[in-house]
Amino acid sequence: MSDLIAQARRLATDLLDSPTLAQRWAHVQGVGQRATELSVTVEPAERDLLVAAAWLHDIGYAPDLVATGLHSLDGAQYLRQHGFPPRLVGLVAHHTCARFEAAERGLAHQLAGFPLDDGPLMDALVTADLTVGPQGQRLDVGERIEEILRRYPLQSAVHRAIQRAAPLLVAHTRRTLDRLNHIAP
Repeated sequence: MSDLIAQARRLATDLLDSPTLAQRWAHVQGVGQRATELSVTVEPAERDLLVAAAWLHDIGYAPDLVATGLHSLDGAQYLRQHGFPPRLVGLVAHHTCARFEAAERGLAHQLAGFPLDDGPLMDALVTADLTVGPQGQRLDVGERIEEILRRYPLQSAVHRAIQRAAPLLVAHTRRTLDRLNHIAP
């Protein structure tokens, strides 16, 4: 395990491994594992970055980090303040089409201050997040999107954002799974 992944895993454990966040922690652990499996779909030099971002993608849910209410932005702000690599910070900031929720919450300008990586690396991070459910279980991307939509009320920013982003989220996942299917066993 690289130093970056070990540091990310320790930080995620410190922030999310608690009884009040047990379900979130189970999800993050599953996403970390899934990202490890999907890392073959990105360039070798980016694999540690993918897995580290997977471990850190939901740290913005930690009560001490909540500032704006947009977990991706809150997590990214924390990581930036603590000197994490800008590309990693950007992946956390923008994971799973966060720009849609940022727009819903009036936070698009703040999110725009973080670099957006919209290639295979982001595809793989979105896929890891959207193929792992709340208890860390594997789900199809469609099942995961439906699970999120059921969990949040129709009028919530999350529900509206996921509903609008769904075609892009599916496209991220399809591209990653296509890459995975074209890798020789």
